Amino acid sequence: MKGFELSIGRAGAPLHAAAHSHHPWPDVSFAAQQAAWVDAARLLDRKWDHIFGEIIPAAQRHIARQLSLPDPGTIAFGPNTHSFVLRLLSCLPADRPARVLTTGSEFMSFTRQIARLEEDGLVQVTRIATEPFDSFDARFIDAERAGGHDLVFLSQVYFDSGFAVGNLEKIVRAVPNPETFIVIDGYHGFMAIPTDISAIAARAFYLAGGYKYAMAGEGTCFLHCPPGHGARPRDTGWYAGFGSLEAASQDVPYQSDGSRFLGATFDVSGLYRFNAVQEWLTMEGLSVDHMLAHVRGVERAFLAELDHLKTPINRAILLIPDESHRGRFLAFRTPDANAIVEKLGRQNIIVDSRGDRLRVGFGIYHEAERAVWLARELASLLPNSP
Repeated sequence: MKGFELSIGRAGAPLHAAAHSHHPWPDVSFAAQQAAWVDAARLLDRKWDHIFGEIIPAAQRHIARQLSLPDPGTIAFGPNTHSFVLRLLSCLPADRPARVLTTGSEFMSFTRQIARLEEDGLVQVTRIATEPFDSFDARFIDAERAGGHDLVFLSQVYFDSGFAVGNLEKIVRAVPNPETFIVIDGYHGFMAIPTDISAIAARAFYLAGGYKYAMAGEGTCFLHCPPGHGARPRDTGWYAGFGSLEAASQDVPYQSDGSRFLGATFDVSGLYRFNAVQEWLTMEGLSVDHMLAHVRGVERAFLAELDHLKTPINRAILLIPDESHRGRFLAFRTPDANAIVEKLGRQNIIVDSRGDRLRVGFGIYHEAERAVWLARELASLLPNSP
């Protein structure tokens, strides 16, 4: 795939098969990074008029297109997802412990924070196990229907397994109380698998970013904010009142669109990169469907070679063998996961692990031949391989 020469064409570059984590940045992002600097030098204080007038609206339109959102204005941007988690938590009741329904497999940006609040008795948390995967939707919906929750938080695709939730719309509609906050962590789903949230856009928050499959790097996180939910977060920054800076007011002012969840000053160069990558993908005709189809072909070549070599790492220990229920990476359950990562690392090959899960992820910059080579390198490092 052309467009990654600066990122992966240099001498000594590792084979990067952790495309569920960091992606190489397409070459167009280099000029975009420079443009952010030039605009700052050229416009000085007036750069914010340009950013809020052109850069942010363009990024909002790209995200709305990818998610089939009816209104790009529901999108707020921030430097990381944790800042949005805090802002969402600040909308919950303050006169009693908030009641939270979630899973035991959420990413650390939520898991660590909610566990810390739980230690001090500020939240009461019910966690539903993601496994067994084939019954997850039903078990989670049963827990929702019990009611009494202030916040329901789940992932679109789970980082520790690749499991993709089957029916987000059904899960969202199962929440009985219209006042309950519903948040979908889409970080491993956005730009990885086709995602249409138009049917739930008026009810659920959607949290994601550009660091992974959007290939734009850090600082490009976003939150889709359904109208009428969280009108005045307690955790607020001056950007949330950007449109009323010059107006005198006795109250803390908020906008009614997604900007009510904005924080404060952050490095906007990531949005320049995000817009450039989105425009490049459009120019190349690379939709999420096209990219997923390419990656599935690479995955199949990798798995077929592992089958052929009869290695201990094979389909039998793949957590999600069914492609229709899997995100865009492969997770194998093995007690040797950490050791395998270290051994491959010494061969200048990057994969990663989470506990006993070995994660291997391919991107649009991989070809089937390279995946076959990786399978052979992996086999050569494993005991009991032919």
